[in-house]
Amino acid sequence: MFYVQRDAQGLLIRVEAAPYAESTGTLPADDHEIQAWYASEAVETSLSQLKQSDMDMIRVLDDLIQVLTSKGVIRVTDLPAAAQAKLMDRSHAREALGGLSHLIDDDETGLI
Repeated sequence: MFYVQRDAQGLLIRVEAAPYAESTGTLPADDHEIQAWYASEAVETSLSQLKQSDMDMIRVLDDLIQVLTSKGVIRVTDLPAAAQAKLMDRSHAREALGGLSHLIDDDETGLI
């Protein structure tokens, strides 16, 4: 049994396994609305994880391109113009932050 809260249109806005003050009713676990709620929540969680992974991969690719260009393996001009522009924008943003090397002081301890 799940405790649910509905909006003015009757749509589910909250589902919990335990009772809570704002609940407006209950539904069995096999109810189609409960199944749809948790299916939607799983999709949202997966999309959120994917977005975070995308952000992490952007940083990895940015660093990889920096290493390859600094070693002379590739030149920025080897990349398409749109990629060059995006890399330049990121480079300028990183420089504005001090090249990101000053985000953590050498005196800080206990981070790892």
